[in-house]
Amino acid sequence: MSVRHALPLLLAVAALGCAREAIPNTDVEDTAENRRVIQFCEEYRRAVERKNVALLLRLAHPRYYEDGGNSDAADDLDYAGLEAYLREKFRATKAIRYEIRYRRVGAGRRDVIHVDYTYSASYKLPTEKGDVWRRVVADNRLEIVPAGDGFRILSGM
Repeated sequence: MSVRHALPLLLAVAALGCAREAIPNTDVEDTAENRRVIQFCEEYRRAVERKNVALLLRLAHPRYYEDGGNSDAADDLDYAGLEAYLREKFRATKAIRYEIRYRRVGAGRRDVIHVDYTYSASYKLPTEKGDVWRRVVADNRLEIVPAGDGFRILSGM
């Protein structure tokens, strides 16, 4: 085999040797801290599926704030409005299936941790013609901060 033909093979083998192990079913590097973050996020995911408003409020930080992704303050949401928002959304659904593919866990400003993920949300809505399932697939980011021996969500619910 010539050097010209061997070089791509050598580079591929070297890249595999440097590859980091990911947490199963994620794209996130397998470290103890990342496992703690994903475990916390899974608690959040399960609370959404169960429509557990009380748990979601416990997972939210008192400084929770969501700007709606635009400059219109009318759709902003803080911790004080979170309970009413969740109850309204959950009341409108009969069932929720919320799947998450974790893409990246990284440091943000100060002690904020960014958890980037792709979600698939399927939810059953009652209509005049009977129940119908809807599905949304999108990317999102949870911003979390350490709190005691766990974490709290600053934004992204």
